[in-house]
Amino acid sequence: MIPLIIFFFSLSHSLTSNGQFFDESKNYEGSSDLVDLQYHLGPVITSPVTSLYIIWYGRWNPTHQSIIRDFLYSISSPTPAQYPSVSNWWKTVRLYRDQTGSNITDTLVLSGEFHDSTYSHGSHLTRFSVQSVIRTAVTSKLPLNAVNGLYLVLTSDDVEMQEFCRAICGFHYFTFPSVVGATVPYAWVGNSRKQCPEMCAYPFAQPKPFPGSGFVAREKMKPPNGEVGIDGMISVIAHELAEVSSNPMLNGWYGGEDATAPTEIADLCLGVYGSGGGGGYMGSVYKDRWRNVYNVKGVKGRKYLIQWVWDLNRNRCFGPNAMN
Repeated sequence: MIPLIIFFFSLSHSLTSNGQFFDESKNYEGSSDLVDLQYHLGPVITSPVTSLYIIWYGRWNPTHQSIIRDFLYSISSPTPAQYPSVSNWWKTVRLYRDQTGSNITDTLVLSGEFHDSTYSHGSHLTRFSVQSVIRTAVTSKLPLNAVNGLYLVLTSDDVEMQEFCRAICGFHYFTFPSVVGATVPYAWVGNSRKQCPEMCAYPFAQPKPFPGSGFVAREKMKPPNGEVGIDGMISVIAHELAEVSSNPMLNGWYGGEDATAPTEIADLCLGVYGSGGGGGYMGSVYKDRWRNVYNVKGVKGRKYLIQWVWDLNRNRCFGPNAMN
């Protein structure tokens, strides 16, 4: 789950010769011997091929859908983008194994989509009602794939979700057979464009300063695909895919004593996008000639800004755009 935290990133950067801009504050990307990340012997998603099913809930702009699809295609494209790519980023996620020694899946295949443009369960959802949304999808069009299926519920910017903007930007869980008919992992992510872009699409939107706080809003980062809500959403999708793959049943990889509120492999790197990141600094990322900010490349020339995840071997947050 990605908790909601307001980040006050420093935007004082200097451009490097290779087009990067580097945050001068080094925080070693979260490296710590105190991180209590453990494997709890439960399953991780290790299928050689994992079938991903998207449920588009609400009214969606086809252009926005294409940006998200291209990100998902980029995870395991047979013709990866130039380094640093989304597929390179996924290699860090793949380091995690189950008790048989099998690594997280290398191949996510978009295997089906369902468009719930009639808001079949209303425009105000709860965590539990997301399972009913999935039930509608699998009884209408999508297969109920309990073997190697993973379901991604994406809600449009006019759909409200319980705790959205107050405590969460996205979450993952698993379905109950009594509701859906089988136990399958899923993730939910909402478009925050109208409701709280300053919370869930940061750094592409800025929080409003509290009166008397002394906080001065700085220049907003330009989203790589020109869509604040969608570009912010993609980083949350990346976050949730990493965590649902490594902890699908809440008994896989996580830190902390409470399995219902775990610290997972992306939670450990929240707000870290490049070298030097951590402690409120996003780190070293790239700017293109239009000054759009990104840290990985995708298919069809796409660019994305997605957060790093915890590297099991390096014992720190890591991404393919790392400078060391």
